[in-house]
Amino acid sequence: MVNSSQFPYFLLTAYLDMGYLKYFCFVIVLLLYIVIVVANALLIVTICMKSSLHEPMYVFLCSLLVNELYGSAGLFPFLLLQITSDTHTVSRSMCFLQIYCLYTYASVEFCNLAVMSYDRYLAICCPLHYKAWLTSNKVALLIALTWLYSFLKFLITLCLNLRLTLCGNIIDRLFCYNYDVVLLACSETTVNNIYGLYATFLSVLVPLIPILFSYSKILRVCLVGSKETRQKAISTCTPHLASLINFSFGCFFEICQSRFNMSSVPRILRIVLSLYFVIIQSLFNPIIYGLRLSKIRQMCKDQIYCKKL
Repeated sequence: MVNSSQFPYFLLTAYLDMGYLKYFCFVIVLLLYIVIVVANALLIVTICMKSSLHEPMYVFLCSLLVNELYGSAGLFPFLLLQITSDTHTVSRSMCFLQIYCLYTYASVEFCNLAVMSYDRYLAICCPLHYKAWLTSNKVALLIALTWLYSFLKFLITLCLNLRLTLCGNIIDRLFCYNYDVVLLACSETTVNNIYGLYATFLSVLVPLIPILFSYSKILRVCLVGSKETRQKAISTCTPHLASLINFSFGCFFEICQSRFNMSSVPRILRIVLSLYFVIIQSLFNPIIYGLRLSKIRQMCKDQIYCKKL
């Protein structure tokens, strides 16, 4: 049996030999990262500084945007370093850290979207009890549980990976991915596979239940409610649904790519879609919420205008 200490690093083979074009790609990725950081940070600062936005919906949105910065920080600096490098290697410790960061990002994102759907259900279906049921303490507790649940769940995954003895170090991806590391193991991986399926099931089911419950109730109210109720539901739920669908598509492709043979899909398309769930979501959320929620849109305009003055 080959000792895992013989592989102090992983080799990422999905990077194409682009010659001098790699510097152009570096600039594009860097600009994307700057836009993501500025857009998300602008909304976070706006929500934090404006007392009129200290409502549950905007506090949950702030948590979602902080998670976009967290997920982007786990991917972009690594991509920028790898794009300009001639040898696409990553140390074991950095690889496992990136896996933990991206997996917790995905879990927090999905759970945060689930909490936001519950918030919309209370606001639309139980408006008279909204403030009584969703106090500032309950909002803080829900956000804390969202992050703590995700961090603890994937801490177990990380611990299970660290104990593996690896017989290879080649990963055909742009970044480290948990299932690809498990496939390199020459030690027993039954526990990893079982817990991996269990964690995936939990990651989908736990957020999915409140999402389906909330939107079934919202749909019922919209069908029998007034025109004003339907307009309120559409204006506040549209950005949330768009974000949820967008993120679900990115995660679905990632799961398919890890579990099934995707060799029939063009390589460039696989590379683009493998980055979709972090890059597009991190760009999409500040744009869709900034444009669709009039209160935030106006506050952002005021903030930018004041800075110019």
